[in-house]
Amino acid sequence: MVYSMTAFARHSGEHIQADTQIATGRFIWEVRSVNSRYLELHFRLPDAFRDLEPLLREQLKQRFQRGKIEVFLKYQAQEQQSQLRVNEALVRDLNNAADQIAAIIGPGNTLDVLRLMQWPGVLDGHDDNEVNSKAMEQTALSSFAECLTALSNARQREGQALAELIRQRLDQIDTHVAAVDKHMPEALAAQRQQLHDKLSEFKDTLDPQRIEQEMILAAQKADIAEETDRLRTHTHEVRDILSRDEPIGRRLDFMMQELNREANTLSSKSIRSDITRIAVDLKVLIEQMREQVQNIE
Repeated sequence: MVYSMTAFARHSGEHIQADTQIATGRFIWEVRSVNSRYLELHFRLPDAFRDLEPLLREQLKQRFQRGKIEVFLKYQAQEQQSQLRVNEALVRDLNNAADQIAAIIGPGNTLDVLRLMQWPGVLDGHDDNEVNSKAMEQTALSSFAECLTALSNARQREGQALAELIRQRLDQIDTHVAAVDKHMPEALAAQRQQLHDKLSEFKDTLDPQRIEQEMILAAQKADIAEETDRLRTHTHEVRDILSRDEPIGRRLDFMMQELNREANTLSSKSIRSDITRIAVDLKVLIEQMREQVQNIE
């Protein structure tokens, strides 16, 4: 599966208070991804959620191999109703605790019951702030995972579109290479005749065998069968790479270099203007593919 490194995703999730089933806040995630040689991660988080960064970083590393990824988080706290609500159970517990402490210290003691109750460790019980913090952290991470799934899907859709564009250009390259093969016998024959005509003026002073050797050597230098064979081999390899289920961007980038090398050699060995034009068209197609490949993971 081909994945692009260019994508955007946005996801929001509400935090629901477990005991009241009331939404207390909303997490809004935005993740942007662009092409990069390596995996670069950048975060913009509210101060209250800075501690999430290592966990977010780990999630990203598990899903993606390359790309510059920017993560933005906005937290919107829900407006709470102004009506006060008395926690009767807590008041009863505090009252019982105060009675127990008063019985221990006795009347007339200079120690204050309320101060003793505030002393660390005197009262045991759940830290509601800690529980709420853990619950909110889980909500944030779950919402972030959903956003990453959306980002991955967007990268996949973009990658498939890029793969289709590359396949179209591979088909055009194969068509151009076939045209070169078709023109080549005629071009070699014309070159041989042209060289023969020029050398025939000196046939009285040159050895006929030497003339034939020179003509064979010139034909070998102009023969581009090796380049066209390699171009076909490379286009086949690129198609094979596009079908792999792994990060393929670096492999494709290398293949673009190989294709460009063969196109340049073909251009330098060209002996006819129509073959030169085809070589130029090949280089244009390869450059177009190379630009698309830069965005593939």
